[in-house]
Amino acid sequence: MAGGRVERGGAPRSISRDGIAGLVCLAGALILLYASLGLPQPALVPIGPGFYPRILLTATAVLSAILVIIDVLSRGRAAVTRPAQYRLVVAAFAIFAAYVVALPLLGYRVATLLFVAALQAALEPPRSARRWALLLVVAFATSAITYYVFEGYLSVLLPRGRLTGF
Repeated sequence: MAGGRVERGGAPRSISRDGIAGLVCLAGALILLYASLGLPQPALVPIGPGFYPRILLTATAVLSAILVIIDVLSRGRAAVTRPAQYRLVVAAFAIFAAYVVALPLLGYRVATLLFVAALQAALEPPRSARRWALLLVVAFATSAITYYVFEGYLSVLLPRGRLTGF
């Protein structure tokens, strides 16, 4: 360590994978945010088709910038290496694929409840009855709240299940 920087082979540590990912996401969010400015604004509706994408893209850009800043500021600290968890990545993609398949069959409410519960259990397996109860409460609340926000407030029709009827 020389001058407060961690050195590898005599060179200061460069930007990490997190910083690179932050830069890529920041660039993508800014490009799409700029593109969203060209969306037409309806005369009779105060909230046009670009409103919600702009909120999402702005949040993505801010969070990406924070990730880059944190990475740059932590350059002098020793890097913490963690083993790659490829099984977890594959499991997350499999759970998401199952969700996409289940959505038209079970409907939004049931499929989302199962998706959130399965993803939570895969990311951090519950080890007690209390954790299982919390997992189910979070899964139910996520499904119910998003359903009522989209169906009730935003008037967006969500998929009904062919097998469940709702």
